[in-house]
Amino acid sequence: MAAREQAVQRLEGALAEPGFSWTLCMVGEDQSQKFSQLTGELRAPFSRTGDGKRISSGFSYWGVESTVAWVHACSDLFYPVMRESIESFTRRWQQIGGALEGQRFHYVSLGTGTGHKDHAVLERLRRDHPGLCYLPVDVSPEMLRLGQREALRHLDIPVGNVVPVQLDFSAAQNVMGLRRLVERLVGDEPVVYSLLGNTLANFEDDTALLALLMGQLLRPQDRFMLEVASTERLDEDSAAAAAREYRASPRFGEFVTSAVMQYTDLQIDMASVSFDPAVEDDRALLVKVVYRNRTGRQLRLTLPDRSRVEFPDEDTIRLLITRKYSWAGLEKMLADAEAVEAARTRSGFNAAFGEPRFGMDLVLLQSGAIAGHRPVPPPNPFH
Repeated sequence: MAAREQAVQRLEGALAEPGFSWTLCMVGEDQSQKFSQLTGELRAPFSRTGDGKRISSGFSYWGVESTVAWVHACSDLFYPVMRESIESFTRRWQQIGGALEGQRFHYVSLGTGTGHKDHAVLERLRRDHPGLCYLPVDVSPEMLRLGQREALRHLDIPVGNVVPVQLDFSAAQNVMGLRRLVERLVGDEPVVYSLLGNTLANFEDDTALLALLMGQLLRPQDRFMLEVASTERLDEDSAAAAAREYRASPRFGEFVTSAVMQYTDLQIDMASVSFDPAVEDDRALLVKVVYRNRTGRQLRLTLPDRSRVEFPDEDTIRLLITRKYSWAGLEKMLADAEAVEAARTRSGFNAAFGEPRFGMDLVLLQSGAIAGHRPVPPPNPFH
């Protein structure tokens, strides 16, 4: 045991040396299986509506090109909601962070993004717990490295307390493995988990994912911080405005097409990318980003495993889905996931004259299955 501890100390010492910029990362799943999943989804049947071939959430950020394209999109002047979301996060986090004051939390970030938001969370949590552990989790090793570097900037957190984990947290088996790892690292000490940047909205069954994370990860002492995009209204005009928001950003267009450029030999024509709006029942505005074959002829795509698949005229590849939730829609999703609200802040962003008002909700949650009660809806701050 002493020899093992000495080996760990030597490794930590090597990583902590000035100018040594390597990153230690735990790989939580077989990458060849992820590759197989990606190619399988690109072999799906014909669909005019983006419900066949697809790039699932997670694969959109998988790889160096996609990571770089995402960083560029986040700073695009024509994509103000994401930029304002990052710039306003510290203020919004301070508004709900008081609910954690005086407690010693560790931090697990599900999807690190650019790392700016994790930096704000860590800066506050370490006031009460200087020895906290930080576990950034992402399906993309490149996103992990990028986000970790920004999250830890100017923070004196020991290298041995930072455990990056490459993992798809939408899979139940992976979530259970993450729970075991966290418990081995921190024991019974409380943990704040986070899913920020409207990441939840990119998953087809968002409620099922939230229920999985709340049910499998959270213990009575833990908390879960969720950030989602929000809308005042659910109507076709608002859905069209949400689609225009994404369509207006050239950098966002580069991001959503980056994965299909990496993993197929398709020659991208940006005019073939469409942002299809819809009202998703009474819960959210839905924007489906699809690439449509508009060449008038059948194409053949080469996939990562070198197999080839037909891509007929008018067939589609779904590149991304995203949502903006109504107040009632978010409340229903939280209730269905058995999540109890401990604190919330809602921020509305500037909108052009006559355009719908969109914003971001930041909610601190605990498990309703543990607490034994349902959330009480707060007043709607948009009115």
